[in-house]
Amino acid sequence: MSIFGDLNKIEILGNITQDPELRYTANGTPVTNFGVATNRSYKSGEEWKEEVTFHNIVVWSTDAEMLTQRARKGTRIYVQGRIQTRSWDDNQGQKQYRTEIVAERVILLDRYDKSPSEELKQKNGVSTNEPSKNSQPVKELEVESETKKDEDVIDPDDLPF
Repeated sequence: MSIFGDLNKIEILGNITQDPELRYTANGTPVTNFGVATNRSYKSGEEWKEEVTFHNIVVWSTDAEMLTQRARKGTRIYVQGRIQTRSWDDNQGQKQYRTEIVAERVILLDRYDKSPSEELKQKNGVSTNEPSKNSQPVKELEVESETKKDEDVIDPDDLPF
């Protein structure tokens, strides 16, 4: 019996490089592709240097739909998944390759959602175009009724967790 096996697993933590756009396959399955940038600092002699690596991410199904509604360029994100390389022939007959991370788990680490509190901020003229820098994972808020008064809406930034 062999205890050796294969493993294809990756985890990254970085920032989304462009707004995710939702598309659908021919059979109606939601999918989104976007980039994530990760940074690495290292010392070379007496000088600190920065290195940025860009990763192609693919998210499928309901995760793709949620992500396109709640994430934007600059959103801090954790992605866990597997590496995949696809190939195809372009219009000139040249073989093209793309290596990407197929996401199995995605956690948004910044808030960017159209929750009732965000809509209230927009009504009051507060800009919500940029994701706020919050190290807590985003939690879903359930609203009991659309007829709630604005003062009854809980602002997620006021929550202690």
